[in-house]
Parts: sequence; C-alpha cells; structure tokens
Amino acid sequence: MALVTGASGGIGAAVCRELAAEGVAVAVGYGTNATAAEHLASELSSTGVRAVACGADLEDRAAPARLVGEVRATLGPIDILVANHGLASPSGVDEVDAEAFDRTLAINLRAPYLLAREVLGEMRTRGWGRILFMSSVAAYTGGVVGPHYAASKAGLHGLTYFLAARCARDGVTVNGVAPALIETPMLPGDASDLAARIPVGRLGRADEVADLAVAMLRNGYLTGHVVPLDGGMHPV
Repeated sequence: MALVTGASGGIGAAVCRELAAEGVAVAVGYGTNATAAEHLASELSSTGVRAVACGADLEDRAAPARLVGEVRATLGPIDILVANHGLASPSGVDEVDAEAFDRTLAINLRAPYLLAREVLGEMRTRGWGRILFMSSVAAYTGGVVGPHYAASKAGLHGLTYFLAARCARDGVTVNGVAPALIETPMLPGDASDLAARIPVGRLGRADEVADLAVAMLRNGYLTGHVVPLDGGMHPV
C-alpha cells in the first residue's frame, strides 16, 4: 500500500496512476484540492484497486502523524511513501523573510521527514519498505524559485542519504528524484522560454517523472541516491 502526498494533480497524480496500474492500493494525499483528489481516488477505484483521498495541512507539525494514522486505519500498513508535496513561491532574497523561509522548510523538508519517521518503524519490522522524496534540480543549482525552495530541496538530499544508510539492512530503500522544468501548474515561468533552455528541446511530462519514480520503487538494490530528471540541463 502506498501513500503519495501532493497527489491531487501533476506529478503526484501521475505517480498514483502508475502505482495503481501495478495493482498497488493508493492513498491520494492532498493539501487543499479535495475535489481533484477525490476524483482521482474514484478513478483509481474504478480500475479495481483500493484507493482513498486523505487531506492534511502539512505545515502543521502534527499533521504527518495524523495523516499516516488515517491512511493506516483505512487501507492498512504503508509499504511505500512518496513524499511529493511541496510549496514553491517564486521570491528573491529581499522577499524571503524568516516567516517565509520557515514555512517553506516546514512543508518541503520537515513534513517529509516526519512522514518518513512515522512509517519507518513498521517498514523495518516487516523487513520491506520504499521511501521516495520528490526533490528538484534546484538542490544542485539553486534554481529560479528562491533561496527558501532551494534550501528545502537540498535538505531532502541530506535526509535521503542519512536514512538510506541506516535502513538498508532492514530492507527499506530511501531515494529521491530531482526533476526540472516539468509541465505542471508549478512551472516557474513561460513554457516556451523555459523549453528553449533544455537540451532535449521540450519540457518534461509528469508521466515521465512517475515512470522513473515507480522504476526506482521497484528496485531493491537502489538506495541512497537522488536521480536528476531534467532533459540534460544539469549533468551531475
């Protein structure tokens, strides 16, 4: 059973569809867009898999535990966590004050950590689990969204490496995907201008991110890695 956060649209919804196609029960996590999440859960259920929509304000430090508890009570133990949610508010240094910085880190970094912390115990006890953090190429380059966003995504990389090294022998893998310029509502700028910067000549698609994510989740020998997916923009 999988919990995917930020799943009411874009990359998260695409990951849910890919997992459901593999026969995995899915909890469609959302922040504010309940209608879209419920429609997606209904769509997945119509294919014969178990699926529910579960909302949580992940800025609230107590929300990750409540969300995991709700999902566990509804669908059972969580085998797969895809922490895909995030806040991206384009801002310069002069605009990012302490409050904006703290809010972004609370949602983009603290919440993924707390979600992972909630599910790790049962994964390690069962001897199997998958955790995948959705990062960004901004963690490597600084990106264009802002210092708060880049810092939050770079923090996910450190979290990935720390957890992966300590959970591998328990059958739990921890990895990340770092997309750039994917055609979603969070795209930071004009699509045509952005596409011109990409070596493959176009923006990425949410289903391409989902395809890589699910391939990584299948693989029990891959852990402690963050894989960029950016059309060749930023080799690492």
